[in-house]
Amino acid sequence: MTLLMNPTEELTGLGAALRRTLDGEFAERRAQARANFPVANLHRDPEQDLATARQWVLDRLVEVGRSGALASGVPTSADDPGDVTDTVIAFELMAHGDLSATIKSGVQLGLFGGAVANLGTAWHHDTFLADIASLKLLGCYGMTELGHGSDVFELETTITYIPETDEFEVHSQTEEATKAYIGNAANHGTMAVVFGQMQVRGRSYGVHAVLVPIRDDAGQPLPGVVIGDHGGKGGLLGIDNGTLRFERVRVPRRMLLDRFGGVNDKGVYSSPLANANKRFFAILSTLVRGRVCVAAAGGIAARRGLSIATRYALQRRQFSAPGHPDGVLLADYAIHQRRLLPLIARAYALGFAQNEVTASLARLYHRTDADAEQRQLETRAAGLKAMTTQFANVALQECREACGGAGYLAENRLVQLRADADVFATFEGDNTVLLQQVAKALLGDYAHIWGELKTVDMVQATARVFGDSVLERTSATVVVERLIAAARRQPEHTTLVDRGWQALLFTERERHSLESLARRARKAGKKFDALNQLGDHLLFVARAHLERITLEAFIAAIESCQDEQARPVLEKLCSLYALSSIHSDRAWFLEHGKISTSRSKAIGAEVGALCGQLRPDALALVEGFGIPAPWLGAAFLDD
Repeated sequence: MTLLMNPTEELTGLGAALRRTLDGEFAERRAQARANFPVANLHRDPEQDLATARQWVLDRLVEVGRSGALASGVPTSADDPGDVTDTVIAFELMAHGDLSATIKSGVQLGLFGGAVANLGTAWHHDTFLADIASLKLLGCYGMTELGHGSDVFELETTITYIPETDEFEVHSQTEEATKAYIGNAANHGTMAVVFGQMQVRGRSYGVHAVLVPIRDDAGQPLPGVVIGDHGGKGGLLGIDNGTLRFERVRVPRRMLLDRFGGVNDKGVYSSPLANANKRFFAILSTLVRGRVCVAAAGGIAARRGLSIATRYALQRRQFSAPGHPDGVLLADYAIHQRRLLPLIARAYALGFAQNEVTASLARLYHRTDADAEQRQLETRAAGLKAMTTQFANVALQECREACGGAGYLAENRLVQLRADADVFATFEGDNTVLLQQVAKALLGDYAHIWGELKTVDMVQATARVFGDSVLERTSATVVVERLIAAARRQPEHTTLVDRGWQALLFTERERHSLESLARRARKAGKKFDALNQLGDHLLFVARAHLERITLEAFIAAIESCQDEQARPVLEKLCSLYALSSIHSDRAWFLEHGKISTSRSKAIGAEVGALCGQLRPDALALVEGFGIPAPWLGAAFLDD
């Protein structure tokens, strides 16, 4: 049975059901967005040179903008707050095509426009947002500096109030204060949001952001603005990344984005947030939506690669064998199934986790009374961005290799996709740094709850309430707790595909590793050399936490699925995701007595068995990703 979803795509019934489930609560919005998305120029010619690629990408944005799809949900005035869910979905859609266009749209609307919307006030909104949304005003997000990549707190650019003229002077004090890797800077940007240290009458008020025009109507740098071009990169050829330096550039006082702090008409600094740390993190709040969007785009990039590689495996034959005189399909080789199907299962898992973080973003975006929930969202957005973009790089490399020499041809899209997604691991926060932030946030929650308890008391208390108090619960909390309670009674006698046993191991991995990290951190105190030795442990704790909440998102999705055809397939996919994760960490589980040697061996065999069971549904699984086959653009799939 096939189900017609749009005039250019036919899906199997299972594929359509899986797609609805993976799209989750946003299924209707995503389906409508796909139907309205202009796809005639979805992919860029990989043989374009640098200048041509940059112009093509700008033209592509203008084209999508005319359709109304580009700025969907973007605020256009003080009276229009926009819809952040629609902006995330629009960014996802852009990721179905050229990723340079995707990221340029994110720089323009998410970073530059997002900074104006979130950090500015009514005058900024009414003056600039409509032109930003329509691409009439192209802008940059000037945060990163050569000397301060991830360390935003120590930026060297200064924003100094000049009372005599009621202006701010923006100045790059040193070479290291040069703004670097800035999208839209080299060619197209005419204004920048510049982050720097606020100085008022000799006193520093920390990092703030100000709007600075950088080019005139003829496209030339304005006086005092020095612009550089980073040139070609390892990917994202169509993004005009460049550098920005400011030599005592003056702008009117009202150009400061002053929602969280500014200078009044009497030349006095004031802020609604008296605490400097709270003000700093409020000013960085634009990064949360950016990280949610980059995670979404990374997930789409991985799904595109897996769709191409799986469809190729379903048509490419290798080596004749008894009963297969014309050759065996790549998809029928057990080793090929082990290459692709666990990645497909993880793509579904991360997709369900992405749905939850997108829903949290939408719920909290305009709220100012939910500090704890906001911190949880910030932690999860940072962690999911790291996990998903790391996964995208691993998956795209495997997909390229799984397609052999054909996968290395530019016309089949995998090498360009791999190159373009590479830097996703770096921008919007380096993945390793973000994972450390996740672990430190978990440690902070732990310390807040346990205070100064002695170690023995802490461990005893932890045994009673750890799960409810420290581990961030998810939408599947009630279901998972019930499953875990049943599995605890006989953990070694449950089947490998028992969901409670899987959830128990994921929870135990996080609980034990966080407990031991807390003990080591307390012993280290504030000694840098001692704390510096905890790096690997921090990363393990962060990943264990993120693996657990991802599994719980998958469980919640299965609970909500009412389709009788899709649900058993999702159950197998969930087990494949869970057991693959346990198998990759089997040394840890063995060392800590969580599984036996025989069970460890059985897990590997079960992973292979699940791959074989899912093989007949391979096409439907990638149909469920929500990427219409004609959108893939791989030449070898046209045969």
